[in-house]
Amino acid sequence: MFTRAEAANDGSFTPQDWALFLSIAVVWGASFLLIDIGLDALPPGLITLVRVASGAAALLALPQPAVRIEPTDRRRLLLLSVIWVAVPFTLFPIAEQYINSAVTGLLNGATPIFVATVAAVLLRQPPRGPLLVGIGVGFAGIVFISLPSIGDGSSQAGGVFLVLAATLCYGFAINLAAPLQAAYGTLPLMTRMLLLATVWTLPYGVWDIGAAELEAGPIVAVLALGVIGTGFAFAIMGALVGRVGSTRASFITYLIPVVSLVLGVVFRDDDVAPLALVGIVLVIGGALLASQARR
Repeated sequence: MFTRAEAANDGSFTPQDWALFLSIAVVWGASFLLIDIGLDALPPGLITLVRVASGAAALLALPQPAVRIEPTDRRRLLLLSVIWVAVPFTLFPIAEQYINSAVTGLLNGATPIFVATVAAVLLRQPPRGPLLVGIGVGFAGIVFISLPSIGDGSSQAGGVFLVLAATLCYGFAINLAAPLQAAYGTLPLMTRMLLLATVWTLPYGVWDIGAAELEAGPIVAVLALGVIGTGFAFAIMGALVGRVGSTRASFITYLIPVVSLVLGVVFRDDDVAPLALVGIVLVIGGALLASQARR
């Protein structure tokens, strides 16, 4: 099910790598704010369904090569649609009912730790050199970010658990996506994945539709989350995974917390503990270390 894929660039990030890296950091960092705005009028299940379906529609509108998925890879694609989209995208809106968007974004920085762990255990790709140091520094930052919310009560602790469960899914998904992206290309793979995930998230979304309120702001926020933050961003992320490999591409989540923190504080007046700010410094350091060439 999981196989190794070679990165197109094994050295230091090129300017194009950094452009892809930073653009996704901004888009996905804003996604937690958009979810929070959406929750003002829409229930979690409907947010997930609209996000995934509009993301799939955005990719379908782009010209794509004709690609046939080999039978041996179809089960991988099915699994990818569940663990990269359906499950984590469902968990994030539920979690943001208990913890704010800034903290959710900060916790999402745990993704590279899980990606590297999965690669080390399943693919026998143990991290070394700057990558190993980056994982350690980033892990310390995630601990600092998590502690204040866990200490504030069971409801916030539950929100933290849901976000970490979603990032664990990402750890498997990004490793699974790398060889598929190399074999079939970014757009064909991501489009099929989002279409399948739309099917998986449809029951929960329809179940929740009765609790929705018609407010323009939240609806526009969720549509932007789907078209830009899901459809286009997944296409860019697939390209980045193919260029620099799954583990180093996952380190984008060490910059996403910075974006989510700034947007959450500025637009939603989110409260962030001082200890979490120390964690931010550590996750940025981890990202810089991870971007260096492999030794």
